[in-house]
Amino acid sequence: MTIIRVALDVPVDTLFDYRAADATATDIGRRVVVPFGRKIAVGVILETLDSTQVPAERLRNALRIMRDLPPLGAEDLRLLRFAAEYYHHPLGAVIMGALPTRLRRVAAPSPRKSRAARALTVAATAPPPPTVIPAPELTAEQLDATAAIRARLGTFQVFLLLGVTGSGKTEVYLHAIAAALGAGKQALLLVPEIALTPQLEALVVHRFPETPMVSLHSGLAGLERLEHWRAARDGRARIVLGTRLAVFAPLPELGLIVVDEEQDASFKQAEGFRYSARDLAVVRARQRGVPIVLGSATPALETYHNAASGRYAVLALPSRIGAPPPHIACIDTRGEKLADGLSERLLTAVRGCLARREQALVFVNRRGYAPVLFCRACGWIPGCHRCAARLVLHRQEHRLRCHHCGHASPTPVACPGCGNPDLAPVGQGTQRVEEALERCFPGARILRIDRDTTSRRRAWQSMRQRIQNREVDILVGTQILAKGHDFPHLNLVAVLNADSQLYSNDFRASERLFALLTQVAGRAGRGGKQGEVLIQTEFPRHPLYAALARQDYRAFADDALAERRQAGFPPFVHQALLRAEALRLATGLEFLTDAARKGRSLDARISIFDPVPAAMPRRAGRERAQLLVQSESRARLQQFLRSWREQLAAARSARARWSLDVDPFEF
Repeated sequence: MTIIRVALDVPVDTLFDYRAADATATDIGRRVVVPFGRKIAVGVILETLDSTQVPAERLRNALRIMRDLPPLGAEDLRLLRFAAEYYHHPLGAVIMGALPTRLRRVAAPSPRKSRAARALTVAATAPPPPTVIPAPELTAEQLDATAAIRARLGTFQVFLLLGVTGSGKTEVYLHAIAAALGAGKQALLLVPEIALTPQLEALVVHRFPETPMVSLHSGLAGLERLEHWRAARDGRARIVLGTRLAVFAPLPELGLIVVDEEQDASFKQAEGFRYSARDLAVVRARQRGVPIVLGSATPALETYHNAASGRYAVLALPSRIGAPPPHIACIDTRGEKLADGLSERLLTAVRGCLARREQALVFVNRRGYAPVLFCRACGWIPGCHRCAARLVLHRQEHRLRCHHCGHASPTPVACPGCGNPDLAPVGQGTQRVEEALERCFPGARILRIDRDTTSRRRAWQSMRQRIQNREVDILVGTQILAKGHDFPHLNLVAVLNADSQLYSNDFRASERLFALLTQVAGRAGRGGKQGEVLIQTEFPRHPLYAALARQDYRAFADDALAERRQAGFPPFVHQALLRAEALRLATGLEFLTDAARKGRSLDARISIFDPVPAAMPRRAGRERAQLLVQSESRARLQQFLRSWREQLAAARSARARWSLDVDPFEF
């Protein structure tokens, strides 16, 4: 009797045994249809056995082994096993979550091919075009970087490509990819956000017109994602460009991994299976024995620390290509009367930019009209009834919206507390700034770019084309515009409300703010002229702004690491958060208090802090609390978490849901 051990998408860390008379060892990695409770489920076979400890009367038969597709390879399963073990998440949920949605269904996927898949097949068999536009000539620093990467093809090495904005990091990526392709290998290129994918995809296709390439991200339709995934697994796609989940894409001939904007928070999954795609990309490169390039102008401090300590090799691109670095200055807004949040100096700079027929970007990292609607009589401020958050005014829609759970309600005509009709918007969102600029510059063509305006399919591609065609004079946008985009006619960047992040109690706040401002400043002056960056602030002498004005990331990072070392923060310690959700906050805190007691009995060398409410204690109707544990030893912390998790699973609470977040990025 042959027994198969199956991973299923269930919230328990258990594999399930089934009879399968026709199964062999070659079926490991294949999908299988099995009965599970009263349902039929799809899982993946991980082992074949001759016997089982499951009693015969409880052992059930597998219904069908799905042999329509080749199985997941041993290397793919090894990465998924590591991810499940390191992040302490059920293996079945990890494996099934890495598959395209259509492969998780009981019904076999349709053999019909999507338009994208047909185009990929044509591209794979068509002859190369008669002419290929040549690549730009590399600088000495770029030549050194590409030579170093090329020399390590076929071996594991982590490279930190530390390059200022506009220094040509993308060109280094492309030459490294060309070297991998020339060696007969596949290349994986990870980007943090979908918004960056179309521009980079067009560039890659332009540079490698004869090379089949696919993209993998959440914006793809189900059939399209399946076909792209299959093309990667079959080896037909030689370049895979994708966001976070693409780190699990099956690539049998992988030869190079590139992670662009490696410091970006989007590489860390925030819910459910909380993994870091950047860190798993490094693990995957080590497992496969291939080089990996982590590119950034402002690397995560953990990455910079690894480079400073010699674990990662540094490839430096210290100079912009074709233009001097932008001039960065602060506008002191203390005591100045602002017009809808805009200073006179900022407006003068925009006016001059328009007179020179150049483009300007006004950056405010908050969408909507205003963060707060305020009653002048009684002080009432609308809050979300499901979250511990204020509702944001979206005046064009006449709605108040919660940017955390999505709740929306009509804008009240009067205060529900005192009846006062004089309700005032407080603060600036992108809609309000857009409206103010329209009044100040009635003849200017203004385009607002935020999550609200780019939610429609292909909306961002259309907007980007308008910017490139100089059909826009002033851009108003959030961090969608901050990174990776090259607009040659944009020479002024004005930043509003940057100070708000200085008040955060998150120890990573300054690192995030410096990275964000560096990225948005880098959009200015990429067409040959020196750009200008103006930051409105009430703290013009703050050390962060001083380092930013000097454009000295290393000085900022060295100071920040010294503070982290003294305070006992990562990367000098390793952390995990035990998160709990319940209908009542007291229930979650009670569960965490008991968990802390269990944890302290396991290993006295692990620091276990007291349970506290989360930074947002209520979200989507659930009360949230958390418990921080940390250790100077990653191995010791992992060993502790394995034992602790077993105890927590054995004492499951019906009233509180819990999850572990290893290497948490947000608290």
